Amino acid sequence: MQMDKSVSLSLWCEEVEDEQSQTDAQAPGLFTTGSPQLRAPWDPTVSGHRVIQRLLHVEERYMPSMLYITLIQRDPERREELAKWALEVCCECGCDEAVFPLSVSLMDRFLSASLSVPVSPYCLAAGCILIASKLTECDNVTADTLCAAAEYSFQTSSLREMERVILATLRWDTAAVTPQDFLPHFLACVEERGDSEGELLSTLRRHSDTLAAMCACDSRFLGAPPSLVAAASLNCALRGLGNKGPTQLAVMGEALAELCQTDLAVLQCYSDMIEYALRQRLRSGLQQGPMEKDEEVENERPGTPTDMREIDF
Repeated sequence: MQMDKSVSLSLWCEEVEDEQSQTDAQAPGLFTTGSPQLRAPWDPTVSGHRVIQRLLHVEERYMPSMLYITLIQRDPERREELAKWALEVCCECGCDEAVFPLSVSLMDRFLSASLSVPVSPYCLAAGCILIASKLTECDNVTADTLCAAAEYSFQTSSLREMERVILATLRWDTAAVTPQDFLPHFLACVEERGDSEGELLSTLRRHSDTLAAMCACDSRFLGAPPSLVAAASLNCALRGLGNKGPTQLAVMGEALAELCQTDLAVLQCYSDMIEYALRQRLRSGLQQGPMEKDEEVENERPGTPTDMREIDF
């Protein structure tokens, strides 16, 4: 077989970034304080019911024990404090949106396995962020940056040792399933069943990421499967946009309940819990703000903010 000499072959990448990719990279989201990261276009061949079924099958393996969930829900303050600190660090470092939920999942699984808090809890949270960043990002957060974020309450050597302890406890099984793993697949199904545009889907993704991150900080959602948290967050985001009628919202709710293999009443219950938690966060922020704005905002229905930092913790 002879190659045609008139055809020139080149290994140089001549792909041009489209406007949609630039918009997604520059859109304000949860963790975009750093330099914008270029993302590959969405590949529909890696989505669908087959992928969702696989994620549903795997997610049960990364759930914390019921004993740990019970103990934390009795006294949630310490765990929520660590989760909120991890969120602040991820925002300041400009981490990818997948880093924070994965780091919280690693922290919960470590505490569930050991049932003991280390001498430096912030070193544990920083170690989980370090592992999650290495797993999901090309340019990961450095140990020095995490030590500085904790005001040098622990040394870099202690953080490295904590990283080894976490990996040994979890037996190097760190690729846990989080709500952010389900969201793009649920959004693809919503796009297939509705008439949503690209800009609307991008907004839904940002709002859903925000609500899912809020659930990671709230111990009331600790025992909920990631698929249910993702579906309920997306359902709340659809409600908050206000561009769908009751019939369309009902259809979307049934579709999401079918995708995450749960009862529609359970999905609606968790959606109401997320909206209630969101109202609590917004009300807490209003109490610390100017008093003259209280009456105006209380009469408005709280929407879903695009930035998690708009919610006061």
